[in-house]
Amino acid sequence: MPTDTTTAGSVPPGPAAPTKAPPGRRRRPRPGRLGLHAFLMTVSLAFLAPLALAVYASLRPYDETSEHGYFSLPRSLSFDYYRQAFTESGMTKYFVNSLIIAVPGVLLALFLASFVAFAVVRLRLPGSILLLMLFTAGNLLPQQVIVTPLYVLFNRIPLPYWMSDSMTMFDSYWAVILVHVGFQIGFCVFVLANFMRTLPQEILEAAIVDGAGVWTQYWRITLPLCRPALAALGTLQFTWMYNDFLWALVFISDGDKLPITSALNNLRGQFFTDYNLLAAGSVIVALPTLLVFLLLQRHFIAGLTLGSSKG
Repeated sequence: MPTDTTTAGSVPPGPAAPTKAPPGRRRRPRPGRLGLHAFLMTVSLAFLAPLALAVYASLRPYDETSEHGYFSLPRSLSFDYYRQAFTESGMTKYFVNSLIIAVPGVLLALFLASFVAFAVVRLRLPGSILLLMLFTAGNLLPQQVIVTPLYVLFNRIPLPYWMSDSMTMFDSYWAVILVHVGFQIGFCVFVLANFMRTLPQEILEAAIVDGAGVWTQYWRITLPLCRPALAALGTLQFTWMYNDFLWALVFISDGDKLPITSALNNLRGQFFTDYNLLAAGSVIVALPTLLVFLLLQRHFIAGLTLGSSKG
């Protein structure tokens, strides 16, 4: 008769635990991955090098860099150029002008683009593919081609005095905002439409069964799901509109209405230009775009990596 040799309270033997690989036998990285990382590091350093050089030059006196060169070791570092650039160029006023142009432009472009993308993808309107192709093709038109027609047109469009001091679209923020929205909405529609196609159709079908109308489907269901794409687009659109100088220079004649990109011209002298001072002003001008990216970084990265883990 077989006897049970397991004593009371003892644990029966189970499967053997997997043994860890010795440290010396770890998997070696593949040469292709090492080459990819090396390439990405090289490209990153190439993009960061001009910014690092501008920051480095802005902290040094111009006499020092003119005598020893921009790539020499510093004798002294200070933030005097930043204070001088901010006060001499009157950046506060120009910062406000840029925000007046960029913030409404970004919100209006995303709002209208989300409308069109929702209609193209979710409502399945007749000719939706042709409409999407038309919006995408608008990005291929060089902006400089229509500078003269828009200049003539905006001089003939009347506006009330409370909207424009010139009583026309010309020399007003509305002209610059309208051009930015018109040119950027095609790209936004293209991105949002492709993103909305990845959303589960069952969510909208369940909402329709519960009695949700078109506006509820758009505002309370689709838009919250598009938050990563909207954040990524918002970051890019703010950067493009904030850094633009061409349209403001063409459509605004009053110097007090020009954006922040024009403030750098105030740092250039008639006979001499202190490029270290100009570098400090450029760093100050770039700070708002960096702040927007840091605030939307999590959503921005999520928007760029959408679909990367899908099989």
